[in-house]
Amino acid sequence: MANVFVIGASRGIGLELARSHAARGDRVFAFVRNPDSAGELTEAAGESAGAISVHAMDIGDPASVAQAAADAGGETVDYLYTVAGVTGPTNNELESEIDWDAWDQAFAIMVKGPLAVFKAFLPAMHDGTKVINYSSQLAASTWPYGGMYAYGTMKNGLNRMMRSIAIDVKERGIIVITLHPGWVKTDMGGPDADITTEESVSGTIALADHLTIEDSGDFFNWNGERHAW
Repeated sequence: MANVFVIGASRGIGLELARSHAARGDRVFAFVRNPDSAGELTEAAGESAGAISVHAMDIGDPASVAQAAADAGGETVDYLYTVAGVTGPTNNELESEIDWDAWDQAFAIMVKGPLAVFKAFLPAMHDGTKVINYSSQLAASTWPYGGMYAYGTMKNGLNRMMRSIAIDVKERGIIVITLHPGWVKTDMGGPDADITTEESVSGTIALADHLTIEDSGDFFNWNGERHAW
């Protein structure tokens, strides 16, 4: 049985990660901004015979992240998935006013947030801990389209930051990657996306299970293939 920590577990991919790990016998600590509004997660926790516990965390608030890690009781971290994110502004900002507050919020949640999460849980990590940070194909220099300035920028920054962290903790045996989960049928991905949450999560868990320290710092697709970036 592994201890699995899912940051952003109220719906979509995060919820499916919690369910899938619990179904195979793992202990899941599921973190959401507002547990009172996480109805599906609360229901899954109730049906899990204690395998899933629900905890409050606002990933955009470093103090909340630190408190959430403390509330987890210092349990050893075997898998840590940071899924939580926002789309950020999506309008054509060359033709309209830039919403700088929305940019700041995106940075707080998608760059500062994963760093705060990693730092908060680092004391509970060990040789062999797997840390999977959810990124996007938009982070890659190979992405052939324009637009989505904030989202692409934040995910690119996440990738570079996590590669640096991977280098800095490699001697401890902690494995750190970033992940493109595919174009998934979620609230963010929409109903016309390519794959289901179940497909994405199944592939991601299979990838996580087989990660080695030699993979640390790399950017992967949900299906286990390395993603050019």
